[in-house]
Amino acid sequence: MNPTTVPPAAAPDPDRARFYAADAAWYVKQLPLEHFMESVAQNTQCRITEASFDAIHQTRPDIQCFGELLIQYPIPGKRLPGRVVPDHFVVVHPEPLALDGSFPIELIPARPLFVLEYVSKGNPRKDYDGNLALYEQALAVPYYLLFYPDNEELTLFRLADGKYVAAHPGDSERYAVPELELEVALVDGWVRYWFRGELVAIPAEWSASMAAERAARVAAEQRASEAEQRAAAAERERDAERAARATLEAELARLRAAQGGA
Repeated sequence: MNPTTVPPAAAPDPDRARFYAADAAWYVKQLPLEHFMESVAQNTQCRITEASFDAIHQTRPDIQCFGELLIQYPIPGKRLPGRVVPDHFVVVHPEPLALDGSFPIELIPARPLFVLEYVSKGNPRKDYDGNLALYEQALAVPYYLLFYPDNEELTLFRLADGKYVAAHPGDSERYAVPELELEVALVDGWVRYWFRGELVAIPAEWSASMAAERAARVAAEQRASEAEQRAAAAERERDAERAARATLEAELARLRAAQGGA
């Protein structure tokens, strides 16, 4: 049996369904405003992912991708569930999943196979370090992709013996998720997806927008770096002036002392 699916069960307990619905409603209400704010880079990557998986879903309807959906999972010994909201996660299930505002693990006949998160240093909305441990230990998600758009840095973790290890790219320099017939890699600074060996297309007008955004980001980073260099150079000049002034004052003091002793 696929580790991301569970055996068919009887109809969900309506009391448990109401419990999870009430918990989800409470959780959303207490979230701080910044949790709902995305950087431009995060938003761009979200659009790419959603468009790509929408296209993949047309060929493989069992591949279902969800964005910003609350996952609830039971914690042994505790009444309230654990909660986490990935930027995106993917499940494999032959039938459409009827979800109502959250993904209560206990009641859903599927498990997340692939979690994707995008971290912008200008907008750290979530505890990504804590999330990694949670996906590894509490949820045992087989694949976890972590992308830093500011640094154009992508890491794909895969679960091996209960621990995440960084996956290595194949000969094509792409990272594979075989269960989804999928590969991922960076193209022009963004995470892109290959399905059955073919790059999944995105709307053509996005390409120019993405390239322009990347160029603007690179230019901004360069300006910031140049400003730091100028500030460091100015500080070195001030240090040199202070050192020269101190040397001059010390020399003047020595001369005065010499004249006074004459």
